[in-house]
Amino acid sequence: MDFFIPSGTSKGNEKGNLKWWQLSLVGVGCTIGTGFFLGSAIGIETTGPSIVFSFLLATIGTYIVYDLLAKMTAADPQEGSFCYYANKAYGRWASFSCGWNYWSSNILIMGSQLMALSILTRFWFEHIPLWILAAGYSILSIIVVLTGTSSFDKIENLLAIIKTAAIIMFIIIASFAIFGWMPKDVHHPGIPTTTHRLFPEGIRGFWASLIYAYYAFGGIEVIGLMAMRLKKKEDAPKAGMIMLIVLAIIYILALLLAVTMDYYGAFSEKESPFVTALEKYHLSFFPHVFNAAIIIAGFSTMTASLFGVTTLLVTLAKDGDAPALFSKKVKKWKSLPLPSLLLATIGLLASIIAALVLPGKIYEYITTAASILLLFNWGFIIISALRILTMSLLGRLLALFGVALIVAAISGTLVERTIRFGLFISLLFAAIISIVAFILQKTVWKKTKKNKACS
Repeated sequence: MDFFIPSGTSKGNEKGNLKWWQLSLVGVGCTIGTGFFLGSAIGIETTGPSIVFSFLLATIGTYIVYDLLAKMTAADPQEGSFCYYANKAYGRWASFSCGWNYWSSNILIMGSQLMALSILTRFWFEHIPLWILAAGYSILSIIVVLTGTSSFDKIENLLAIIKTAAIIMFIIIASFAIFGWMPKDVHHPGIPTTTHRLFPEGIRGFWASLIYAYYAFGGIEVIGLMAMRLKKKEDAPKAGMIMLIVLAIIYILALLLAVTMDYYGAFSEKESPFVTALEKYHLSFFPHVFNAAIIIAGFSTMTASLFGVTTLLVTLAKDGDAPALFSKKVKKWKSLPLPSLLLATIGLLASIIAALVLPGKIYEYITTAASILLLFNWGFIIISALRILTMSLLGRLLALFGVALIVAAISGTLVERTIRFGLFISLLFAAIISIVAFILQKTVWKKTKKNKACS
């Protein structure tokens, strides 16, 4: 996942220069991340081969969210995007909650990426504690942000290509293996032909796996923001449709090949499912090349997220939704908002401490919590669209179906004991944000509104 963090209130009047197919390609590159490369392994472990159907449902739900956001953007282009629309639909408490929820989800997403990178690095250094690797990646990422390396932004697209190429490489090699074109004679379980083999953990496991399928599409709301840059704003839904078709084909084909090449019990959160699927072929180059490609691309995404979270807090501070301290920048550090970066660094430090205390299940916990907070924002997008947009009956039913899918993905974490703690983490974040919003609504914002009315 890659993040473009917009201003909270600025009007987007500038003329865009993106063609619809360019937005589709950017969307594919930005959305593919460690959530798919490693998170999908937990999904397979949770539900088995039926993870493919989880991804199909997540694709539909993701498109509903993107389509509604794109339509709101086309009708009323605003850089604040989903936070602005939440404010327009329900008031300042909604935009405040939306902004801080997004900041919190990004902090957890960074923590999730940090854990994913550390787990993948243990492929080579299995005896190094997870928290030490996490600390190393954190320090490196902060250094990149502090130096303000402009060339880093220029290679983001290249690294997005690396991520996509890694999946395509697996699809090609796995296809050769499935069709018997590989030299080694290996038995594959093949496509499940019974309900038990397709849903080995039953409906409960399938229900719980939805959250990981959604997580692989995380960041799609940011591409909705970029719809403002289109030459023709009305092309935004088409760009989203093509983008999701490409993502669905890549994701589902890769997962389908993986689950037909090995039994679901072989997959675990300690290794990418695509490395596990080809393990029996003893391809000396593949695990190393694939792992390196994911780590390089994943680190770029995490660092871009750190940039984004830092910028987002500055925006919240300028809009009065965060203490003014966080809008201050240090000119000696290339106008870098150090207070904002410091708070984001504390978030990374919390992930490192969690890895030290809970090394076994920390990735599942953080990933689950990040996914749920992200889905809270997706829910805001849908309910904002229901109030702002003029929809047909079919359009409203489709939006409500999108809400139902989000509720299903979130509630699914309740039935799986190993990830339930992640739900409690997300609810804690949401509760704190809601309480603060309620207090501000009754005190500061109420006084501000009265003062404006009197003036």
